Amino acid sequence: MAKTFTTIFGTILILLGFLGFASNPLIGNNAFFVTDSVHNLIHLIFGAILLIVALWSDENSAFWLEFVGMLIFLLGLIGLLATPSSGGMLLGIAATNGASNWMHIIGGAAIFFAGKYGKDAVSTPYPQAGS
Repeated sequence: MAKTFTTIFGTILILLGFLGFASNPLIGNNAFFVTDSVHNLIHLIFGAILLIVALWSDENSAFWLEFVGMLIFLLGLIGLLATPSSGGMLLGIAATNGASNWMHIIGGAAIFFAGKYGKDAVSTPYPQAGS
């Protein structure tokens, strides 16, 4: 299950990163969710990490979901505390606004919990002692 979630969230982040580079009213410089080139690249990098993990390292999918989810959540929280809701620079490197920060908090939590509770069941080839 974790591999599936890793693939889904990796794909979503890649799509968001590319969408931010296209002129649209949803994601971009003058859009509802404010992003700039650096912000879009961060989405692409996090998405690529998740897709690479999903393709080559099934057993680490849950860990990477938790890690990336925690990072995204923390960046959203820092954004809420450090930038005005109308928009500003997150840590001096990426443009953001209140809507984008809330989306990072919600999305980061969803990604984290997908890793935490979407772990694949571990099956043992032999019965447990005392069973």
